[in-house]
Amino acid sequence: SISLGADTAIELQRLLRMTDFTRDLKDETDVTDRHSLDETKTTPVLDQGTVDPVYQAKAHVLNNAIQQIGMGKYQWELFVLVGFGWAADNMWPVITSLILPAVALEFNQSKPPLLSLAQNIGLLAGAVFWGFGCDIFGRRLAFNATIGVTAVFGLVAAGSPNFAAIGCFAALWSFGVGGNLPVDSAVFLEFLPGSHQYLLTILSIFWAFAQLLATLVAWPLLGYHTCSAEQTTPCTRAQNFGWRWFMIAMGGFSMVCFILRFVVFTLYESPKFLMGKGKDAEAVAVVHKVAAKNNRTSSLSIADLEVHDDEGPQGTDAAAALKRKLEKIDLRHVRALFRTKKIAYSTTLIMCIWAFIGLAFPLYNAFIPYTLSSRGASFGDGSTYLTYRNSLIIAVLGIPGALLGGVLVEVPNFGRKGTLALSTILTGVFLFGSTTAKNSNSLLGWNCAFSFMSNVMYAVLYAYTPEIFPTKDRGTGNALTASANRVFGIMAPIVAIYANLETAAPVYVSGALFLAAGVLECLLPFESQGKASL
Repeated sequence: SISLGADTAIELQRLLRMTDFTRDLKDETDVTDRHSLDETKTTPVLDQGTVDPVYQAKAHVLNNAIQQIGMGKYQWELFVLVGFGWAADNMWPVITSLILPAVALEFNQSKPPLLSLAQNIGLLAGAVFWGFGCDIFGRRLAFNATIGVTAVFGLVAAGSPNFAAIGCFAALWSFGVGGNLPVDSAVFLEFLPGSHQYLLTILSIFWAFAQLLATLVAWPLLGYHTCSAEQTTPCTRAQNFGWRWFMIAMGGFSMVCFILRFVVFTLYESPKFLMGKGKDAEAVAVVHKVAAKNNRTSSLSIADLEVHDDEGPQGTDAAAALKRKLEKIDLRHVRALFRTKKIAYSTTLIMCIWAFIGLAFPLYNAFIPYTLSSRGASFGDGSTYLTYRNSLIIAVLGIPGALLGGVLVEVPNFGRKGTLALSTILTGVFLFGSTTAKNSNSLLGWNCAFSFMSNVMYAVLYAYTPEIFPTKDRGTGNALTASANRVFGIMAPIVAIYANLETAAPVYVSGALFLAAGVLECLLPFESQGKASL
């Protein structure tokens, strides 16, 4: 007889148990096509060796388990609720831009972009706190709290007595808004079967719809109950009450979204997050709860995860607990994103792309109503009614842009990277084109083209970014990219103040940054089309 060494025996046992798990999954797929495991969809986005091998092996097991369950009731409900976060991320910066002309007139503010500066400071603080925090205290708390904070301070802002007050409240509601995308994208992606990751791109329809909703509500309230830039008499609070009603309406909408998230829907903690914290049993329990919610079953067991433990289960004594607490305050999540040359290159590149777009987009988009009003006045048609009507038309064009992005990312040999690069470059081109406008209609046309292509760009960027980060570090990765975006976003109102919004200078800067971001996107090392995130 042949005597096997202890290490060899353990290795054989591991292989046999993995084989059994794979066989169980195969048996499930024979029952119905809805449970099929598509090999291409469980291929990881990141290359072997770019993350911890034990984590990668367990993540692959969980990916297979989620794929086995398939897309069901739980994920579709989550799709809608995560869409509220996508909506908030675009709606509240749009709200700031829509109320900017009215607020500047009522409080006689000589530097209106200071309101956008306050907003961007809040967005930065929110991105850092919620993004890094959700990798420490989990997704559930952040998922519910972000939109709740936004709703409360959005409602309170309606009573602002002066410009300083509305600036403070803008920073506070933006603190909540800043955490929506870093947290929500992580939550949704971690419950999504690999075969349905394209839905992360489709989520941007909520982002586009939010701009449409905000401008649709603003048109009657701000269009008819707001001081005009052309009036010569002082703007009083009574004449200018429209923006306050507008804040109440938008804050109320966000409060309804919060109630639906917190009261109506039960969010389970991410199984990959729990696994990354050493809580394999809780991760398996969540997978079975999701399966039950979808009226399906899962063959996943704790043994399927524990078979990959090289050093035994996570300790539960006091010393181990203290060690885990201390680990929470170190930079291991950041270091993991620079673990190898390739993933460090990818992380650096995506941060630079978000940074460039973080300055380019608000430098133009945040001041569109102000630009339409001021340049419209120079064209002889800068009425308040026309300003908000045109803002609504621009917003409508964003919705088909988001849908087109969802289609293009699945085109073979084009995918995420091709769609992202092309849409970003065209966004910059259309911005340069807007400087040639000689009347309001041509300016409107260029702005519509900009809105369409920028929504394609954001649809892909918001989907691609979390896909290239492993789950245990995804919140941190999202926080890094969002922070880079918000830091450069803070620069936008400063540039706008000193460059003069009534000239073409901010537009040229914005267009050049979009073109530079498009070039960088061509250099990204990972293509996530047809692959499952880790």
